[in-house]
Amino acid sequence: MKYLYLILCCSFTLFSFGQPTPDNNLHFDHLASRWDEAIPLGNGQLGALIWKKDNTIRFSLDRADLWDERKAFAIENHNFNWVQQQIKNNSYGIVQQWGDAPYDRSPYPTKLPAASLFFDLAKFGTVVSNVLDLEQATNILRFKDGRILKTFIHAYKQFGYFEITGNNVSDLLPQLIPHQYENNANKDENKSVVEGQDLARLGYKQGNIIRTSNYEVLHQKTYDDHFFEVVLRWEKISAKKLIGYWTIVNDQKASPSALSLKKYTEEKASHLQWWSNYWSKSSITIPDKNLEKQYYLDMYKLGAVAREGAPAITLQAVWTADNGGLPPWKGDFHNDLNTQLSYWPAYSGNRLAEAKSYTDWLWKIRKKNKDFTKQYFGVDGLNVPGVLTLNGDPMGGWIQYSLSPTIGAWAAQHFYWQWKYSMDKTFLKEQAYPYIMESATYLKNITTLKNERRYLPLSSSPEYNDNSVSAWFDNWTNFDLSLAHFLFQAATEVSTAMGKPQEAENWLKCKAQLPHYATDETGLQVAVNLPMKHSHRHMSPYMAIYPLDLLDINNPQEKELIESSLNHIEKLGTRAWVGYSFAWMACLHARAKQGKEAVTNLRKFAQNFCSSNSFHLNGDQKGGQFSDFTYRPFTLEGNFAFAQGIHELLIQSKNNYVEVFPALPAEWATASFKNLRTMGGFIVSAEKKEDKIVLLKITATEDGTFRIFEPKALMHISTRKLIQRDNTIQYVKLKKGQTVNLCSL
Repeated sequence: MKYLYLILCCSFTLFSFGQPTPDNNLHFDHLASRWDEAIPLGNGQLGALIWKKDNTIRFSLDRADLWDERKAFAIENHNFNWVQQQIKNNSYGIVQQWGDAPYDRSPYPTKLPAASLFFDLAKFGTVVSNVLDLEQATNILRFKDGRILKTFIHAYKQFGYFEITGNNVSDLLPQLIPHQYENNANKDENKSVVEGQDLARLGYKQGNIIRTSNYEVLHQKTYDDHFFEVVLRWEKISAKKLIGYWTIVNDQKASPSALSLKKYTEEKASHLQWWSNYWSKSSITIPDKNLEKQYYLDMYKLGAVAREGAPAITLQAVWTADNGGLPPWKGDFHNDLNTQLSYWPAYSGNRLAEAKSYTDWLWKIRKKNKDFTKQYFGVDGLNVPGVLTLNGDPMGGWIQYSLSPTIGAWAAQHFYWQWKYSMDKTFLKEQAYPYIMESATYLKNITTLKNERRYLPLSSSPEYNDNSVSAWFDNWTNFDLSLAHFLFQAATEVSTAMGKPQEAENWLKCKAQLPHYATDETGLQVAVNLPMKHSHRHMSPYMAIYPLDLLDINNPQEKELIESSLNHIEKLGTRAWVGYSFAWMACLHARAKQGKEAVTNLRKFAQNFCSSNSFHLNGDQKGGQFSDFTYRPFTLEGNFAFAQGIHELLIQSKNNYVEVFPALPAEWATASFKNLRTMGGFIVSAEKKEDKIVLLKITATEDGTFRIFEPKALMHISTRKLIQRDNTIQYVKLKKGQTVNLCSL
């Protein structure tokens, strides 16, 4: 009876949460006065930012696939061998000119903003409440005289909706505003790609708007024969209710169809149902409520920007800058860090459908990337440009990273993760196996054997030495080397899973031919004989710790190397860090079981590097307290690395085992989570009180053995029988759909 009572108590505690609470919402008593502090709404394809500009309520509208894909970078003019030759000839300046000029000087290719719509704020009156309701993915504006403006973007249909209730709704009609493409007075060619060059540089003709009594249509020509249209329509339902919608279509004509109250009500209900299901996928509870709020805001953003059928997450996704210019760094796909980090929390957070938007996009551009690999690197197989367009074309930039020889390996990790976290045999056969095989084949082909060791022709480490010729190394950097170790290991594993032992043996041989990591008393070095010498924003030398999981703190032979590396990073300080550096560092500390240090970095990120709406702004917004970077270009990867930092405190999937609550700081007496996901396809819920796991619920989505590193013995709650143990690992075998409830002895 005592243990039945324990089950009931623990279950009630654990499963009494799921949706974010009102405390996690954004609450303001005013509208933001900047676009990067606005209320964000989105569904992966459409996005909106709600803020105040020129005494209007402004909706900055966006669509993920609005791009100007005109070519500026002549990748076909040169190749990797040519780059190597210029280094030997001491003529690297022409390489920099070839790679940098198109990215820095040409306004295209680039992500495009769509348009804006506005309401006259003077007619609404004074704002008294401005709330982003995370549970409903809805913005609710309340005004002093009782009027209410609610707006949401449908979770999976390409419409944004709004509803106005109150007096005199006929006076509260919206209008479309096109962006200014012919505003030559502001055409500043000296602006950097970080600041965002003026839209007028694109050379478009100004869009035209058709206005009627209850709808407006914007037609905007872009480049060549491309165009997009924005529709805004509203319907007066009664003297005190007005409803409406907006949408954006790309390269097709729009139709401003009517909207009934019945249709609006149905659309709202299906929208709420999708978000209810999204939030039910997983949840967490931690003692630090500020970190918990940031976590839920970031997981909300993941649900707002990642969706099946939509493009992968770019730097700003569906929230392109609304400041008269192009987005920072052209809003492109940065595969040297940004895109990968943006999906980190989707796997452990049990949002595999959202994570798959990345691998779906990579799969879609795979043929183009294979052609790029053959042309630029001169070998068969698959590599991926580090900076590229929606359609997969390289954009140039600092070529050490934009044309890195190992970015494909990092992209391949997401195919590996999608398989390992789902154990989906069909995905393994149809996508993960071929993608990893092609990536490993390229890496084998581009490397050469010297004294029975495998080497790249040139190696680099983002973004060490920036764009200098000294950013190239003639020996492995730990960034490239760790990715090579990972890729050959993953190729071995997927070959084994596909029943191809000889192939697996060949890949394992390739891995054995790689050198060991470059190390010294400071831990992992940048490259051979080069320790990290100064504060550096990119944690590239430490990829083997996280996210590649090649080094394990529970392995006594690797523990000292991990701890020395992290100690050295901290000694060098954070003056050259940006926001995502702190979030990534939190993940590294969590992997080292340094919970206090992990939480410290998460707090610095949330407090100093985020806007009031929780957007990651890269620079230190408190005057340089922790970093010399005090600018504010908005990018999303820092937000999602933060969310994964929280997951890493609570659960970690390692090499063939799991660890629960591996990095909680000592002052956190309690913590719990529901339905986080591990490799092997296990759904795990757990609660910890003081030093004991009072409930560990494991559900198998496929047949498998759940293996856990846990010092305290674990037992079945119902029978009090201990689970099986193999040295330091405890385990339980489960069939698909089977659930067990465990706790500490």
